[in-house]
Amino acid sequence: MTLILNIPDPLLRRLESTCDDVPRALLEGFAADAYRSGTLSRAELGQLLAHESVSQTEAFLSDHHAWPTPSLDEVAEDLLALRHAPKP
Repeated sequence: MTLILNIPDPLLRRLESTCDDVPRALLEGFAADAYRSGTLSRAELGQLLAHESVSQTEAFLSDHHAWPTPSLDEVAEDLLALRHAPKP
C-alpha cells in the first residue's frame, strides 16, 4: 500500500530542517505508537520497518522508548523461560 500525506510546504521545510528522511521518520513514529498501543506485535513492527533481525527491532524499540508494560502472563512466561535456561 502506498500512503500519501499532504503536508503544507512551510511545515515540510521545518521538518526537513531537522530530519534527513521525513517519510521514514513518520513511518517510524507511527510504528512505535502502534507497537506501544498493542496494535502491532514486535514481529509485525520489524516487518513494517523491514528490519533484518530481531536485534534490529529491539534496538529500534529501545531507541524510541517503545517498550510496553508487560502483561502478567508475559512476565510469567519470561520467568518460566529463565528457570529453564542453561546455567552459565
